[in-house]
Amino acid sequence: MRKIRLLSLTLLILAMSAAAFAQFGASITFAPPALPVYEQPMCPSAGYLWTPGYWSYGDEGYFWVPGTWVEPPTVGFLWTPGYWGWGGNAFAWNEGYWGQSVGFYGGVNYGFGYGGVGYGGGYWNNGAFFYNRSVSNVNVTNITNVYDKTVINETAVNHVSYNGGEGGITARPTAAEETAAHEQHRPPTALQTQHVHAASSNHALLASVNQGRPAIAATAKPAEFSGSGVVASKEAGAPYKAPESKAVENKAAENKATENKAAEDKAAENKAAEDKAAESKATENKAAENKAAEDKAAENKATENKAAATRSNENKAAENKAAATRSNENKAAENKVAATRSNENKAAENKAAATRSNENKAAENKAAATRSNENKAAHAQPAARQQAAPRPAAHPESAPRPATAARAQPAPHQQAAPRPEARPESAREGKAPGGKE
Repeated sequence: MRKIRLLSLTLLILAMSAAAFAQFGASITFAPPALPVYEQPMCPSAGYLWTPGYWSYGDEGYFWVPGTWVEPPTVGFLWTPGYWGWGGNAFAWNEGYWGQSVGFYGGVNYGFGYGGVGYGGGYWNNGAFFYNRSVSNVNVTNITNVYDKTVINETAVNHVSYNGGEGGITARPTAAEETAAHEQHRPPTALQTQHVHAASSNHALLASVNQGRPAIAATAKPAEFSGSGVVASKEAGAPYKAPESKAVENKAAENKATENKAAEDKAAENKAAEDKAAESKATENKAAENKAAEDKAAENKATENKAAATRSNENKAAENKAAATRSNENKAAENKVAATRSNENKAAENKAAATRSNENKAAENKAAATRSNENKAAHAQPAARQQAAPRPAAHPESAPRPATAARAQPAPHQQAAPRPEARPESAREGKAPGGKE
């Protein structure tokens, strides 16, 4: 992120430098030379767009900025060239820009699709740029997005390089160009700015040296001023006319002082703006960092609270579960002990009842046996006595003996009264021992 910010700041400074450099022409009273005649170098690769050459102004006067192929800052953007315009008392440079449509560039016929109005060198279609071979030098082996369409210049064919003033082009912006001027624009890319600075430091590109016919008229890529991609001028666009030396020197000195003052003021303004932007950015970054730290702390606190609540709930649930388990175990143990005691008591009671029942049964059986034996003995005693008496002689005619008759009914011996519950059947029926009533 820091590298991106540094790169953005670098690009901003370059753009500011280019803008400050463009303002050097604010008090230039003599027009730039005519545009030189040259061929367009071959397009290096698909996606490059042509930016025509032009005369710029520096410490030693006008110098040529070679035309070159440039990659646009974004897909779909087109280049609107800059131009010199007369402001009533001096010439001023209007910087070129990137945009979705081509705006006004002074009506200057730069060639190669820039005939004074719009651009006829190609167009964007679904993210790809299609080149018009009638005005663009492309290799159809490497670039297949090509077509052929004749471009008719909207202005008279000449090599005048400025708008307004004596001998200048009189074109005015169209409605479409006015609309394009208010669209979203982007300044020249960093490579374009580098290209201009490289040209300003090349002594051979000064108009006073090359007489309006620069040896480097165009290049295949920005700031590459040597190699096979460099194209020289065929001729000057018009005879070069140098400004009057004394007047030029005085004017150049005045311009230089004015330019230096403007540059210093601009630099001071830019520095103040940069410092203010840096402070604002630092404040924003600090606020963002503090906000992020606060948000992070709040998130961490919420996470800790949630974790603590979760642990508390888990511990509570575990304690409740353990307590319920212990309660159930104690209850089960108590129920088991109670059941055991109940079973033991029941068994003891059953055993005692069985013992008593058996004892009672045995006693009853014993008493019944005793009574039965006594009854049998009581019945057997009279019979034995009766059998023991001598039988009388078998004399039917003889009368029985009185003594024998008196002893025929002996009184029974007194028996112990039987228990009421075990009274013999004979006693209940009122029979006397021996079977007599």
